[in-house]
Amino acid sequence: MSDEVVENDTVAAEDAVTEVVDERSDVERERDEYLDALQRLQADFENYRKRVARSSMDAADRAAGEVVVKMLPVLDAFDLAAAHFSNAPSEEAEALDQARGLLLDALSKEGLQRIDAVGVEFNPQVHDAVAHVDGEDGPVVDQVLRAGYRWKGAVLRPAMVKVRG
Repeated sequence: MSDEVVENDTVAAEDAVTEVVDERSDVERERDEYLDALQRLQADFENYRKRVARSSMDAADRAAGEVVVKMLPVLDAFDLAAAHFSNAPSEEAEALDQARGLLLDALSKEGLQRIDAVGVEFNPQVHDAVAHVDGEDGPVVDQVLRAGYRWKGAVLRPAMVKVRG
């Protein structure tokens, strides 16, 4: 009978070990599921944070661009004044030129770029052709009638140009 008791004890011990192992594997599987869920949640939150930061930066850039668009007539007025006083140098002309330079410098540090190159190939995305002059070369900007501007790479206002070719 002692063999039978030992065998029963062994079977009972094996059953208990199997039950503990099964219970442990259930706990480990549950732990792994919670870990995976936590990692997904952390990744989702990080993506959300980046998306919100990018969205707020885009909104700030758009708002600043709208302010710059409202200032373009001021820059145009400075350009007209500089053209008017170009033949008659005076202290007033120098002061206007300095004020224009300060304004352009401040805006260019923030991302404003002027589009006013003469002699470059006509590009309908950055140039608005309002006049045409016959010429032998391909479509080339002959004269800039009103400067255009880019804000952080995006065209705010195309340059109004006369095209040759």
